[in-house]
Amino acid sequence: MALLNVVFRQFRWPFLGVIALTLLSAVVGIGMIAFINREMIVSVNGSWLVLPQFLLLLLALMAVTLGAQLALTLLGHHFVWRMRGEFIKRILDTRIARIEQIGSAQLLAGLTSDVRAITIAFVRLPELIQGVIITLGSALYLAWLSPRMLAVTSLWLAVTLVGGWLLVSRVYQHMAKLRDVEDNLYRDYQTIIDGRKELQLNRQRAQQIYDTVYQEDARDYRHHIVRADTFHLSAVNWSNIMTLGAIGMVFFMANTLGWADTAVAATYSLTLLFLRTPLLSAVGALPTLLSAQVAFRKLNTFDLAPYQAEFASPSATTAWQTLELRDVTFRYGENGFVVGPVNLTLQRGELVFLIGGNGSGKSTLALLLTGLYQPLSGTLLIDGKVCANQDIDGWRQHFSAVFTDVHLFDRLLGPQGTEADPALVEQWLVRLKMQEKLKLEGNRVLNLQLSKGQSKRLALLLAAAEQRDILLLDEWAADQDPHFRRVFYRELLPWLQASGKTVFAISHDDHYFSHADRLLEMREGQLHELTGAERELASRDAVQRTDTGF
Repeated sequence: MALLNVVFRQFRWPFLGVIALTLLSAVVGIGMIAFINREMIVSVNGSWLVLPQFLLLLLALMAVTLGAQLALTLLGHHFVWRMRGEFIKRILDTRIARIEQIGSAQLLAGLTSDVRAITIAFVRLPELIQGVIITLGSALYLAWLSPRMLAVTSLWLAVTLVGGWLLVSRVYQHMAKLRDVEDNLYRDYQTIIDGRKELQLNRQRAQQIYDTVYQEDARDYRHHIVRADTFHLSAVNWSNIMTLGAIGMVFFMANTLGWADTAVAATYSLTLLFLRTPLLSAVGALPTLLSAQVAFRKLNTFDLAPYQAEFASPSATTAWQTLELRDVTFRYGENGFVVGPVNLTLQRGELVFLIGGNGSGKSTLALLLTGLYQPLSGTLLIDGKVCANQDIDGWRQHFSAVFTDVHLFDRLLGPQGTEADPALVEQWLVRLKMQEKLKLEGNRVLNLQLSKGQSKRLALLLAAAEQRDILLLDEWAADQDPHFRRVFYRELLPWLQASGKTVFAISHDDHYFSHADRLLEMREGQLHELTGAERELASRDAVQRTDTGF
């Protein structure tokens, strides 16, 4: 299994140590059977000294077996902890476009269902390894007692294992399908939770989603989980009954065929009974390992960024005068919407507004400008010098942003990840009229349950506290009341510009376009700068301008 190969590569010596403990457990277990055979079955004149020796062997077997199982379980949990951390770090390092392509539902399923499946598998892994090792060790001991009986018993057990494997393989098939259905269920959950207000208003839509979307996926899940459990239980019962059958075959070979005496038959039976629990546990653990293999492969299909343990140390941003996008293009998928080629030069300290219709490419341009989308072609330049792909983090450090799908964090950070300047935070709280709304404890925000407009104000505070040169605001004022919208355009933006900040704002507020140093427009993925009469018309009535085709 690929999963076990990864474990072995990352934890080779601890893994080998656990295997050695498991081997010791098998040796002690077989030694216990040999002791019972020699001192309690074959020996006629037993001694009272046998009992303390037997109890000591029993305690030793218990200690070694428990130690081996705990060691392997701890190793497994440590591996899962490390794997989850690496998975989170890879998500943080992966391009935004790739994350959006995968979708949050699949990523959440990976972090929950897949990681949980791998965790459960490692909890059951000791049972599988111990079962295999004890079976091999017991086979050697039984071969020493009677090779002919071992040959027949081995054939019987081989049939048992092949039958169990065929049943378990069907478990694997349904587990693989089950994992795909889980992605659909997570999407259904997300639809129901995110669309809760609309579904409360329109009960017919709620019924349609429940009956034809959720129930269909839930029935698929039920079908595959029932089939998987059916084949799993069949495998366990098959192994159980065939093991009992093997004991019957042993006494037939000893008493009817005369291949061994009763003492050897009794020892064979005792060994098979000893093997019964490890074998059943191994067969029972196999589906969880197969499920973990499915989960591990699913995680690998995400095609995330390679794992890097460290975060890149932020380098100090140098003084700049111009940031430029030169012939930059971006495409969604192979045949999707194309933005560009875009040519844009941003001057330090200017206030730029970007307008455009829905789907024109405004937000895509914002993500290209901030370096969050990797261009299909074109060049990024700082003061005329090309910014290479490996320097993209340095490019991004010039920007703070508030996007339309704002996410609120509960920590205020200043430059280079330090604590935010308390004086600056207090100043912004007053300007945003949030000093009575927000509860702060040091640099931590205690209340994030805010209205949409207040959430945007907090997001602006978080961005401003970082004290970066450029502030990108994607339709920030759309959720503000008319009074504070006026404050934003006539007070906040001029104040930001006067303090040396460069502001790039996506806006639909045509009454305030005159406040911008430059007015840009996106039309079907192409960027245009509006000047003269065209800008004057846009500032008077953007809606009329769109309707008349200008």
